[in-house]
Amino acid sequence: MLVKPDAMTADNRSSLPLAHAWIAAHIPHSGAMCLLDEVVQWDEETIRCTATSHRDPGNPLRMNGRLAAVCAIEYAAQAMAVHGAVLGAASERPRAGFLASVRNVQTHVERLDTLEAPLVVEATRISGDVNNILYRFVVSCDRQTIVEGRAAVILDASAVGAVARQEAG
Repeated sequence: MLVKPDAMTADNRSSLPLAHAWIAAHIPHSGAMCLLDEVVQWDEETIRCTATSHRDPGNPLRMNGRLAAVCAIEYAAQAMAVHGAVLGAASERPRAGFLASVRNVQTHVERLDTLEAPLVVEATRISGDVNNILYRFVVSCDRQTIVEGRAAVILDASAVGAVARQEAG
């Protein structure tokens, strides 16, 4: 396990869903850049969130009025950040994560802004250690997969760099 779960355990998850305000308070994305509406389910390995911001003409990821399907990777990255937040809320300090790479990304639509239903964003941890996590993600709409892939996240990258410099020095 990466970090100790906070007070929200399997026994008291009745506080779900976690609303947009909770998400915005626990990840570094703010304002319109906080894309997720709510967390509807989570456990130590998986998180499922919903979003409707893909329909917002003011979405900051839009280019020329369009929201490309590849932008779903940012939705998935935010779900991964929220997963870290729900798991690590009781730790002494939040751990900053950085999206290091994405692999095997498949898009099944061209654009997100043409989709009417809410997005369902699911990220599942498939491996990892204290400083690195590999997630599989699926973004769907109306029960159809629209974007899927894998993402590597590095936690506390500055701390990892400092250790590497100490070992080299």
